[in-house]
Amino acid sequence: MRDHYVVTGGAGFIGSAIVRSLLEEGARRIVVVDSLVTGRESNLEEVRQSIEFHRADIRNYEEVAPLLRGAAVVFHEAAIPSVPRSIEEPEFTHDVNVNGTFTLLCAARVGEVGRVVYAASSSAYGDSQVLPKVETMAPSPKSPYALHKLAGEYYASVFASVYGLDTVSLRYFNVYGPRQDPSSPYSGVLSIFMKSVLERCPPTIFGDGEQSRDFTYVEDVAALNLKAARARNVSGKTYNGGNGGRITLNGAWALVQKIEGVEIPARYGPPRAGDVRHSQADTAAAARDLGHAPRFSFEEGMRRTLAWYRHDGGL
Repeated sequence: MRDHYVVTGGAGFIGSAIVRSLLEEGARRIVVVDSLVTGRESNLEEVRQSIEFHRADIRNYEEVAPLLRGAAVVFHEAAIPSVPRSIEEPEFTHDVNVNGTFTLLCAARVGEVGRVVYAASSSAYGDSQVLPKVETMAPSPKSPYALHKLAGEYYASVFASVYGLDTVSLRYFNVYGPRQDPSSPYSGVLSIFMKSVLERCPPTIFGDGEQSRDFTYVEDVAALNLKAARARNVSGKTYNGGNGGRITLNGAWALVQKIEGVEIPARYGPPRAGDVRHSQADTAAAARDLGHAPRFSFEEGMRRTLAWYRHDGGL
């Protein structure tokens, strides 16, 4: 059995969590590939001596192909993961998210990789009013980013059916947790909430705050990736990677204030282009085929995340 794993985007928020989960399971060789456009080497600081780190761009076949060759599993997390940035910079984000994924799949095929686990996105569902979102629903992407991730998902499925490259796609639903960067204008809303409450300043919520999300703790997402890497008879398939619940942004901000013991009214701004109103995963297929079983409630995940930002996050 090959014990060689590659994590693209492994210096990022989710990628570094997958790296740590692999190490906890005893993986012998872990190769991290990251261009550091959005990733940070500091996310790997405590495990740096246990992994191989390569600063490389997934769009460059000559750089990435030797790193993937012969890997048991490639966890493809590298992306520019932002709806607003995809709207502002459509050419650049398309190049990374679509062309980069195509390049990686080509390298994985030639390099005889055992399986590619692809980070897809629940944004593919668009703004359908039907909840929860089921994998059999017709996609309706509402932003360049959503379309990029859907294209990568389709490419993964086609590479499985046409070339025999084993692939599995996981549609993430609003992942949060330690190491999510709150300093970027494209940051996830919960990391911004953490920064706001610790700095005692009101966050800006775009829209009325009643939009809801299936927030999923990053360790649950990492665990699902490892389960997807081992599951049988799933090649070419796509699964939801959420918790199965949903929380409004107003409710999330209220919980952060409660945990911290403060009252800081939020500010409100206009809704953002490309944002969907509600999102919630149907997790039945992932539970049945992959053994998906999230461990962390929203409150427990938020408490852990806030504790990390207070002590380790430099806030």
